Amino acid sequence: MITYILCLVLFSIGLYCVLRKRNIIKIIIGIGILEYAVNLFFILVGYRTQARSPISATDQLIGHMVDPLPQAVVLTSIVIGLSATLVLIAMGIRIYERYGTFDITKINKLKG
Repeated sequence: MITYILCLVLFSIGLYCVLRKRNIIKIIIGIGILEYAVNLFFILVGYRTQARSPISATDQLIGHMVDPLPQAVVLTSIVIGLSATLVLIAMGIRIYERYGTFDITKINKLKG
């Protein structure tokens, strides 16, 4: 139960960074924290105490196995999240090259 609460705290930190910070780099870092919090939650959903891995040659019951679906979803999410983060960083660099600042309030005032 404590791990779910810590996952919620991590998500809250990322959400705070996205909503309250004015620096584009800090917003990108907040989005990354949000992605990792969601990935951690998916892994926690599929976890079972003292369970074996889903790939095994022994004939044991399926009930004693870790759920492999959240692991596959998180693996896909990591790849998509990495590419989205790279696009955000590229956009941040282009904004800095054009306006000379990472501050959103100053960018909104420039208009051009």
